[in-house]
Amino acid sequence: MTPAQAAPTDPPLTPEQIAAYLPVGYALGEQVSQDGVYSLISYTGVEAGYVFETRPIAPLPGFAGAPIDMLVMIDHDARFIDVKIVDHFEPMFVAGLGDARFQAFLDQYAGQSITEPFVVGNPFGSAKDQEASALTYLDGVSTATASVRIANETLLAAVKEVARERMQGIAAGPPARPDPTVEESLTWDDLVREGIASRTIITNAEVEEAFAGTIFAGQDPQALAQPNAPYLDLWIVDLGPPSVARAVLSKDTLAEMDDFYQIYPDDEPILLIETARHGLVTEDFIRNTVPSLISAKQGAFPFALRDADLLVELVPDAPQDGTAMVLRTDRRAGFNPIEPWELALEAKREIGFIQPKVGTTSLTTTYAAPPRFFVTPEPPRIVPAWISAIEQRWLDMTALAMGLLALVAVLLVRLDRLASLRAYTPVRLGVLACTIALIGWYGQGQLSIVTPLGALRAGTAGQSLGFLIYDPFSILIWIVAALGFFLWGRGLFCGWLCPFGALQEFLHHIGRWLRLPQINPSPKWDGRLKWVKYGVLFALVILTLLVPSAMDKAAEVEPFKTAISTYFRREWYYVAYCVFWLTVATVLFKGFCRYVCPLGALMAIGGLVRGRDWIARRNECGSPCQLCRVKCNYGAITKTGEIRYDECFGCLDCVSIYNDDTQCVPLILKSKKERA
Repeated sequence: MTPAQAAPTDPPLTPEQIAAYLPVGYALGEQVSQDGVYSLISYTGVEAGYVFETRPIAPLPGFAGAPIDMLVMIDHDARFIDVKIVDHFEPMFVAGLGDARFQAFLDQYAGQSITEPFVVGNPFGSAKDQEASALTYLDGVSTATASVRIANETLLAAVKEVARERMQGIAAGPPARPDPTVEESLTWDDLVREGIASRTIITNAEVEEAFAGTIFAGQDPQALAQPNAPYLDLWIVDLGPPSVARAVLSKDTLAEMDDFYQIYPDDEPILLIETARHGLVTEDFIRNTVPSLISAKQGAFPFALRDADLLVELVPDAPQDGTAMVLRTDRRAGFNPIEPWELALEAKREIGFIQPKVGTTSLTTTYAAPPRFFVTPEPPRIVPAWISAIEQRWLDMTALAMGLLALVAVLLVRLDRLASLRAYTPVRLGVLACTIALIGWYGQGQLSIVTPLGALRAGTAGQSLGFLIYDPFSILIWIVAALGFFLWGRGLFCGWLCPFGALQEFLHHIGRWLRLPQINPSPKWDGRLKWVKYGVLFALVILTLLVPSAMDKAAEVEPFKTAISTYFRREWYYVAYCVFWLTVATVLFKGFCRYVCPLGALMAIGGLVRGRDWIARRNECGSPCQLCRVKCNYGAITKTGEIRYDECFGCLDCVSIYNDDTQCVPLILKSKKERA
């Protein structure tokens, strides 16, 4: 399903649609919850985990205001099997980078545990810091950082909600792990005396009682003949602590355990010794698999105990007659060895020969390893996603803040001196070059109408506006542009901070240098064309409210994504559209900005809060002098000499003329009178 085919209000996927997403070797099982969680069946017919959509469970609004919908598969060990895109409306992927880049980001989750803290982007520190970190870092998408961070938050919110419902007891923090610094000299008798080696005996009579009232009662002659004899004589020992392992295992098995720790550093080894009738495994048991007769859980959270595939030899003092095996379970999936957990062993009885009926009962016992041999790591520092985003771009943010502060200070305090510089035009072009290269192409700080429309979309749907904070670099520019409304109207952003506008201005100078004929609409047509951008903005707002799924395509009226965000690496028709406006800029001064740009229209509306007329005027401006009006490329000066701040881009050309006694007509006339 593509974004064009789906909308935020679409119903959840049908079972048939979900099945089409599943990888080879898996099938869809029964629905297990009302919010669309299904069991996931492996090729062997065994339940392997769960599969579900994220949108019904965690409908976090994306960068365009609509949720990102993904299909998630997790196993019973709380690990991701696969994550697939279902639909989304993220502008940078819908008509830019493409879904393949988005899917490549999501492919990184496969094999990761949901108990691991995820961070999108590079670590805040060196490569060595990342290697030693308890966090899991996912490579982001540089030109769509906000979108992939929102996808990550959506994914984890949905998965953890399912884990809470279907896997209760999953660890909230890091589990205890063996402390290698704890050394004690122990014997088997010490382990027994201290309860480190825990023994459980269940007699034949107790098993017979468990089958009482069923057709399987009285079907075990040996149990009837020896009711007080043990059916199960089970020892449990946690071999994680080295001191305990040395008290139980032979030297050869200890050597094998060293290899085990190298291969499975996060697994807890559990020794089971059974010396009675149960035997722990069936005749068809395969090594390195989960024994079919053994299950375990901690709290209400089941966890798998898998054979460690070790040849177990015990010290002479340990029980020798029976079955001994080492099982392993992954601590990262939530198992905490120092917390009590329950072991269940299945006892079977059969009636018949050709098609026997099988009856089972569970024999349970509990165990917990002694805490003194373990250490519980401090939980890794998990910061909110927006703080993490700032930390990862702190250097960029600092440089941007300093640059914006300098620009604002100069325009606020040294405006006249700046405009009066003989080299003002090269200085301005230098600033605009930084805007294009640093704010635009490097920083990916090109503001877009998509952001306010996404906020409108989320607000009307009653959703959170939290998606706005995932791109702090752009948010800083938004804040400065909004504050600039009060001092300069739209001029601060449109004239100095818009990368695409700066690119057009450069091309205008190139067009004049090439002596291309310039198009200068008459004042009448100029005034008419300036209303077009308000119509475009109005149409986008209506589409956002009535047909939100069409908003992302309609917002392509802005060529910003093509020129700045994707470096012209897009489908040819987007590139052709962008090149058209850049070509127009060589003969029509910033034609897109003046007549079509919906963001410019919004900035002009925002500029209505301007609290001052910041461009000085004289009584003679407009009558008799018309020089500033004639020189203004934006048509922002009326015949009466007044400044139309809703159309003023703050280029300062008129300020330069105003302070130049060789250009300003009133100053020239005043100078002549003084000489006379």
